[in-house]
Amino acid sequence: MTDPAAPITVEVDLGERAYNIVIGEGLIASAAEHVAPLLAQPATFIITDEHLAGHWLAPLQASLDAAGVGHATKILPAGEQTKSIGYVDELTGWLLDSGIDRKTTLIALGGGVIGDLTGFCAAITLRGIPFIQIPTTLLAQVDSSVGGKTGVDTPHGKNLVGAFHQPKLVLADTGSLDTLPWRQVLAGYAEVVKYGMIGDAGFFEWCEANAGALLAGDAGARRYAIEASCRAKAAIVAEDERESGRRALLNLGHTFAHAFEAEAGYSDTLLHGEAVALGCLAAFELSRRLGLCPGQDVERVRAHLETVGLPVTLAGIADAGWTPEAIVGHMGKDKKVDAGRITFVLARAIGDAFTTRDVDPDVLDGLLSEILNH
Repeated sequence: MTDPAAPITVEVDLGERAYNIVIGEGLIASAAEHVAPLLAQPATFIITDEHLAGHWLAPLQASLDAAGVGHATKILPAGEQTKSIGYVDELTGWLLDSGIDRKTTLIALGGGVIGDLTGFCAAITLRGIPFIQIPTTLLAQVDSSVGGKTGVDTPHGKNLVGAFHQPKLVLADTGSLDTLPWRQVLAGYAEVVKYGMIGDAGFFEWCEANAGALLAGDAGARRYAIEASCRAKAAIVAEDERESGRRALLNLGHTFAHAFEAEAGYSDTLLHGEAVALGCLAAFELSRRLGLCPGQDVERVRAHLETVGLPVTLAGIADAGWTPEAIVGHMGKDKKVDAGRITFVLARAIGDAFTTRDVDPDVLDGLLSEILNH
């Protein structure tokens, strides 16, 4: 009989760049068991943030010490503002000053900000060095740590400077979620339920039935949700690593979300997962207005997000300076714009998403006007 507490392994099948996502509790304290066999030399550089260091840095260091793996550590400020060109300069400078070579491995210990920043620095330092993801937030465990998208934000938009650079390993310790603030867990859940909206109506139903247990800390529900999300993403990434086709579906809600985040100044006023929840609902509502999606599916999405406590309106977030023109302006700077046309991920139903550039600007403007006035 399979031990329900045993780690789960999900492979991201990318040929010579293939790697495993290992999911389980207590993995940070035993990290060296998984990390050491992948190292070209027993030297690592750990990048984390001020919030995470107090919880998880010491257990990681102790594990590496016990295995005879050297490590140096860089602790950065927490928050989205760290995901910037300025910190790329600081981090790469620190690495080069430390005398790294191409066999040195970076370890990203933290959420999406640390993972994206570390991965990007790994991609560009010495034209590419190995890195390992140890995601400590729900959002990072189910989304940003998997698939090799790395990058930073700029005043022009979110993730507009970056690179595809696959990790050597993703180590998702579900125990790390116990130290997260409720709001961060809830924001991460938006990326979980998104997988059901994209291509798995059955998983969306599971989320409707089990979100309460997952959010309350039920270990089995969390393991299942993380595994299902990672399997869904791994399958899409294996098919379309560099987002030339089907992988774009993973951006459901993100065209809206990134524009909302930009208007909010990439601040804690609106967390990424909260913006994704709003963006997914907007995508479904836009689909309804275009005659593509039945209204009952839109209301089902709205009801579920509202039930778990995710935002379904911009009330208290948007101010008078937010306009449809400004939102569309941000959308026009999205990475997926093609020949000046914005790419949207829309839905025919829950579990049936698709991409299109054929969106009536007047319908979009009407939707944004309503969103900003409620």
